[in-house]
Amino acid sequence: FRVTYLKKTRNKTRFKTQRKMSTSNKSIHEWTVSDVAEWLDENNLSKHKALLCDEHQIDGSALISLNESDLRKPPVEMTVLGDIKRITSAVDRLRAFNNAAMYNDFADGFSPKPGGGSGRKKRRKQRIMSFSDDEDNESLFTTDNPDGIDPRRVNPLEEEIKNALVSEYVRTAISAVYAFSVFLLAAFVLVVVHDRLPDTSNYPPLPDVVLETIPVIPSAFYWCEICGGILMSFWFLIIIFHKHRLVVFRRSCAISGTIFLLRCFTMYVTSMSVPGKHLQCSPTKYATFYNRAFRAFEIVSGGGMAMNGVRTCGDYMFSGHTATLTLLNFFVTEYTPRKWYVLHTFCWLLNAFGVFFILAAHEHYSIDVLIAFYISSRLFLYYHTLASTVQFRTSDQKRRRIWFPMFWFFEYGCRLVIPNEFEWPFTYRKLQDVFPSLRNDSSSGAGTPVKSSGGAGTPAKSGSTPGKKKKR
Repeated sequence: FRVTYLKKTRNKTRFKTQRKMSTSNKSIHEWTVSDVAEWLDENNLSKHKALLCDEHQIDGSALISLNESDLRKPPVEMTVLGDIKRITSAVDRLRAFNNAAMYNDFADGFSPKPGGGSGRKKRRKQRIMSFSDDEDNESLFTTDNPDGIDPRRVNPLEEEIKNALVSEYVRTAISAVYAFSVFLLAAFVLVVVHDRLPDTSNYPPLPDVVLETIPVIPSAFYWCEICGGILMSFWFLIIIFHKHRLVVFRRSCAISGTIFLLRCFTMYVTSMSVPGKHLQCSPTKYATFYNRAFRAFEIVSGGGMAMNGVRTCGDYMFSGHTATLTLLNFFVTEYTPRKWYVLHTFCWLLNAFGVFFILAAHEHYSIDVLIAFYISSRLFLYYHTLASTVQFRTSDQKRRRIWFPMFWFFEYGCRLVIPNEFEWPFTYRKLQDVFPSLRNDSSSGAGTPVKSSGGAGTPAKSGSTPGKKKKR
């Protein structure tokens, strides 16, 4: 009993001390630069306010992710070791307090309330996505670390990789190149598979219960692509207006590229006969590599769609149209608010009718459609489940690098569980983040004289000298 009492007293004293550091009831991520300056005063670090707050504009989100390497390297370049250690220690205590607060909120959301069910329902509404998912803000309360002390050490190789690859725009561009390269490879494999198409006179269509039941509807395949076009327009709007559009786009490229890379192998390994005699499929010999590459480029430029004049045969295991419909449906329903149930229902109907139109056109066997839906949905769910698991478990960092290198590369240091928030994508502040030169131009008072109300020839009544830049 005495040991338990001492532990509780120690924890209360520690968190009471941490609460004194809080400048307000706001979350640390909502702190402004003035709040950080007040926090520095409370921790006897007032002499660094000019450097951190006035010059570098450190707010709450930047403060909680600050580490020793940031203080040593440009542009901060602190040289006094004692100051660096004191600031790092204070930030670590603040980070531990922040993680403790998030952990307690998460635990309270799932703990039963003796007084009734109304409070329990309110707590259940607290989503996991309210957690901050930067690597420095991950929960420290694991079974290996019950006291909330961060045992991790900065690996120089990890820090070097982070500095080189963590750029959101670079990794998003790499994901787009990865997806486009896989689509080119899939189109090239499709041309090779078309040349290896079995002769319909010797290899008739395989028995299929669903195709034997549904009569052939020649225009059904075009209706399938119309359903896919509507889903694609929804996905495109999400990419434009979602607040975390780079994460959504990067995940779309990573998952779709992996699925179609698997499709390259399944198409090439087994060549199946044509599912219907009405299909005009005959092997077309592309003897040279140049002819095959040119044909692959034609398929990619047409989007692989029949309405654009692209007709292919032999790519039956598994259905690329079904995989595309399923992925678009899952991405639209995942990255839009849950209250938009009308949109979600409409997307599921488009997915279901698109699959039905594929079977009604007798363009694929039933097994092709089932396997495509299963692989696409499972890979999507597996990827996002892994992202949610990483949010709360940090002990298997090295194993994820080995077994899931692409996931680790694209998701390293980024938000894993993201809220569905939308914003206008084109603002001047965002352009300043992309092009820092705009920020420099706007903050400098270039030397055009300002006309006063007294007349055109009257010099400006400002204290600044024309041609002299304002001090930043």
